[in-house]
Amino acid sequence: MLPTVTSQPVEDLWRIFRIMSEFVEGFQELSTVGPAVSIFGSARTNREHRHYKLAQKTAYEVTKAGFAVITGGGGGIMEAANKGAVAAGGKSVGLNIELPKEQVPNEYQNISLDFRYFFCRKVMFLKYAHGFIVFPGGYGTMDEFFESSVLIQTLRQASFPIILMCSEYWQGLIDWMREKMLKEYDYILEKDLHVFSLVDEPEAAVKIITDFRDAQGQAGLQLPGGMRTA
Repeated sequence: MLPTVTSQPVEDLWRIFRIMSEFVEGFQELSTVGPAVSIFGSARTNREHRHYKLAQKTAYEVTKAGFAVITGGGGGIMEAANKGAVAAGGKSVGLNIELPKEQVPNEYQNISLDFRYFFCRKVMFLKYAHGFIVFPGGYGTMDEFFESSVLIQTLRQASFPIILMCSEYWQGLIDWMREKMLKEYDYILEKDLHVFSLVDEPEAAVKIITDFRDAQGQAGLQLPGGMRTA
């Protein structure tokens, strides 16, 4: 009896090519963007919410400080950030993801990329970011915050500022991290709680990023954004 032929190896091979194409397109498009800040937050934040307006203002100030803005390309906080970047006359990048629900690309992107695979998209957020600004959000936002923190903690990613906006949203999580992860279980070090900063004003967020950029420049060091390969 002849062995059963399966199409799975062929499908997997084509999937590899699709993954490669997403990396190649992303690297090609974003390599010329220049210094950038990735801004994260919930896609469900409505346009009248203060977090939306705060994200729009923050992105505006970030752009005026000389950075491109990179978001996930969807609605809510992502739309607000792209809108602020466009209003400031800067580069507004959307890294759109194919999802069964929720993800509809916003209209405020002047550089737009589409991804099928989350991990390809996440590499683009990290590789070209000179800083992260994280607004209130759900699982996706938490994933982006914790993954960037882990990469810096484990020295897999060159250090750069991670800024949590809106302290009333994040304070409970930070308190839990300190009391449980640090003190009770000893799962992290004190210095791990200094990987990120907690602020409430756009100007404070921009100052952290520009101060870091200026310090790196004065030290003659390469600005962050390059992921380690070893």
